[in-house]
Amino acid sequence: MLIEGVFAAVTTPFYADERVYFRKLEANIARYSRSLLAGMVVVGSTGEAVALDDAETRDVLRTAAEAAAPEKVLIAGVGRESMRSTCELAETAAHFEYDAVLVRTPVYYASQMSPQAVLNYFRSVADRSPLPVLLYNIPRCVPYDIPASLVAELAQHPNIIGIKESSGSIDKIRDLISATHTAPRRTVTVTPVFEAVTTRMLTPAAKQSATFVSIGGLAEGTPLATVPPAAPPKTRTKEVGFQVLTGSPATVLDSLEAGASGAVLGLAACAPQACQEVYLAWKDHDLRLAKEKQSRLIRPNQRIVAELGISGVKYACDLNGYYGGHARLPLLPVTSQEKAEIEELLAGIRN
Repeated sequence: MLIEGVFAAVTTPFYADERVYFRKLEANIARYSRSLLAGMVVVGSTGEAVALDDAETRDVLRTAAEAAAPEKVLIAGVGRESMRSTCELAETAAHFEYDAVLVRTPVYYASQMSPQAVLNYFRSVADRSPLPVLLYNIPRCVPYDIPASLVAELAQHPNIIGIKESSGSIDKIRDLISATHTAPRRTVTVTPVFEAVTTRMLTPAAKQSATFVSIGGLAEGTPLATVPPAAPPKTRTKEVGFQVLTGSPATVLDSLEAGASGAVLGLAACAPQACQEVYLAWKDHDLRLAKEKQSRLIRPNQRIVAELGISGVKYACDLNGYYGGHARLPLLPVTSQEKAEIEELLAGIRN
């Protein structure tokens, strides 16, 4: 699977009583689908994955998949504290036609997460997952920083296709790209312009909705008004290696220049256009413009995403045309002073 470009790490909306607000999730995903983003990560860190039970997670995955445009790559956050639970959610994501799963290191038994335990865990998940696996390194939330040497070993697995590196270190990104340079290359299906072809784009015509007419209606000569099946997309193939994605807006340009394939950004949940503009300028080989576009993201990301966290991102979503609402407890809402800060920081990166 080609994982290339900018992906929004989307939030999970809640009612005031903390029930999942599925209608708002549908609306958010539909709007992201109209953007130029490559795709979305659902129930990742920004999606409050650890605050959702398994039943809620399955419902969120289903709702997001039904609302997303077929051409948007969908990545499901499925990390749980056991290999068994993680693989069960990976199977759910496959059922809803996601394209890949994002898997973090287990956190509760952190003192026992030795390199050998982490290696065995990810390999075991990849052996059983019906979808390609993206490793997820986020040392500020998980008390284990996956070393580049370990990633290089995991990159040899045929079902481990990349990593989201959220340490914020460009040196770590470069180390990962260098360490995985010799990983096996894979043949992936892409469009004629080398964009990703998703599972949902290849859904058989038989699964598409059709008009039902009863036998009685046919006997009475009822006219049929059916939608002709969509033609299968034109495709070609591309060779890709191990795909490294940054999780920090401050390192997007340097990461792309070093050989990364893209970025998964919490800031893209509330400012997708501003994040995407960095990638588009880089694709156009306009490094001056790309640096300028990236510089606008550094302060908003540091304050809204890194410091204020989920509640900050959700309030920023409310300001920028997406439903944010409140985070689940124990996360506290932003104060009136913090709201004013967010409004000021977003002034230059409104959609």
